[in-house]
Amino acid sequence: MHGWIIIDKPVGIGSTPCVGRVKRVLRRLGVKKPKVGHGGTLDPLASGVLPIAIGEATKLAGRMLDATKAYEFTVRFGEETSTLDAEGEVVATSDVIPSLQEIEDVLPGFTGTIEQVPPAFSALKVDGKRAYDLARKGEEVALASRTVVIHELRIVDFQEGAATLSASVSKGTYIRSLARDIARALGSVGHVTMLRRTRAGPFGLDKAIMLDFLDEIASARDLTDKLIPLTAGLDDIPALPVSPEEARLIRHGQRLSGHPAPPGQYFAMDQEVPVALVEVEENGEVAVVRGFNLNE
Repeated sequence: MHGWIIIDKPVGIGSTPCVGRVKRVLRRLGVKKPKVGHGGTLDPLASGVLPIAIGEATKLAGRMLDATKAYEFTVRFGEETSTLDAEGEVVATSDVIPSLQEIEDVLPGFTGTIEQVPPAFSALKVDGKRAYDLARKGEEVALASRTVVIHELRIVDFQEGAATLSASVSKGTYIRSLARDIARALGSVGHVTMLRRTRAGPFGLDKAIMLDFLDEIASARDLTDKLIPLTAGLDDIPALPVSPEEARLIRHGQRLSGHPAPPGQYFAMDQEVPVALVEVEENGEVAVVRGFNLNE
């Protein structure tokens, strides 16, 4: 059993327990030692798209971490918290509550390539320790700014004192930091009260199932209609057809030579069977990046 299950993660549970739930379902379905991983952490206070990789798809979970992601989030103006979300303590207040027009006017400055300082309450490491562990102890956490890309940013709802925005962002973007910086640019302060991931790479909410539905799947003893093919995680790169003999060589980690395909990354396919993620080099050699143990 190899592929993806897309969970619509509810608020109040972390990503790791979701992986555990999927493992338990697979065991009930007869998979003795299921390989399961997730394609991008969601905080307990966040909901939405959580790609769960099963079997050989776990080899692509790293690519999912690098994928563009989309979110909807609500910024409440007037209070900034220690965690930049509703879980933290209020650390700054402001009487400045921006209007819809003022928010719209400032958003272009946060679109494109920007510099962003991650939240102190994050999993980044400072001198070998998690930033959130230091922050919880009351220690000052100094994190370096990083370059991120905001592909799209727009308002989807506005009520006085709060705005809900939609954003498509690159790897490494912190929505809580984005909300903080937007509020500060407006001469106010703010924090995130709602965060929902609507897309992770090729996977959107239209493919997601509720976490509680997993138990129904286990009872029905059938996961196949909810299992998305492994290759769905490679939809941004082209397929490279290979012969059975070439597939055999690739599976043994050997290079192919003299291939006519243009240089770049591909996923090699023997008929309908994914063989490997490969790189075609300038000299026509095909090198294995990540092989899949699928023989039928």
